[in-house]
Order: sequence, then structure tokens, then C-alpha cells
Amino acid sequence: MGFSLTGTHVIFFVAAVIVAGMVSGVFIAITMNVTTSLSHRGERIIQQLDTDFEIINDPNIIPMTGAYYLFYLKNIGGARLTTTNQTFQVFIDGELIGISQYYFEQTSIPAEEVTNLYVNRTLASGDHLLRLVGPQAVDKDFAFMT
Repeated sequence: MGFSLTGTHVIFFVAAVIVAGMVSGVFIAITMNVTTSLSHRGERIIQQLDTDFEIINDPNIIPMTGAYYLFYLKNIGGARLTTTNQTFQVFIDGELIGISQYYFEQTSIPAEEVTNLYVNRTLASGDHLLRLVGPQAVDKDFAFMT
């Protein structure tokens, strides 16, 4: 005795349901992976948008304290800004300044606050360009005269 037509249909139906379940499981896994990836990327973008600063000196008058040029750095981002030699790199006229030649007055500043950046560098009189590269690779250029 063989299967009737109804028995064959039931077997194909069960097989189709199993295949459909497997395919939907794969789609759910892929969707979850994409969602997680977008969530992490969104968090990184939020961190980058919350990290911003500006140099607020008068470009024609750069104050000096002893042998150090004094630059004012304002946190214009939405989060606390860590200001150390490990989180900031300083370039003047395209040359990387060694970490022993600059320091910040404070190690971190809240939003809308200002800290001092002291740079020990001998500069000829004339036009110069200061570039600060901070957290999240945010960089700012500041043209000034000495």
C-alpha cells in the first residue's frame, strides 16, 4: 500500500513549512546583524558629534608665558573633553610638536569651558598655522602671527 495523493501533499506541505522556517531564521539573523552594526555606528557618530573644540585666540596677538605660547581651547561639543598629550597632537607649520613641548592647564574640561594650551616652540616672526588633532580625529586649524 502506497501513499495516497493526500499523504504526498501533507509531506510536501511539512517540507515547505520547514524550509520556510529555515529561510526566515536566516533573514532574522541577517537583520539582527545589520541592526547591531547600525547601532554601533550610530554610537560612534554621536561620540564624534559630541567631540568638538575651537581655538579662540586673537590671531594677531598670541600671548606668551615665559617660553610658552598660550592658546585658548574651548570645548564646543556636548561632552566632556579630555585634554592631554595622549588625546591631542599639535602641529605648527606642518611639523609635529613632541609631547614634551606642550601641555594643557587642565586634563579635561566640560562643555562650553576653556582651557589653556602651552606650546614651547621658537617661532620666527610672521604667519604660522597651528593644527590641533583631538579625540575622534577631530582637527582644527588656526592661522596666527608672531
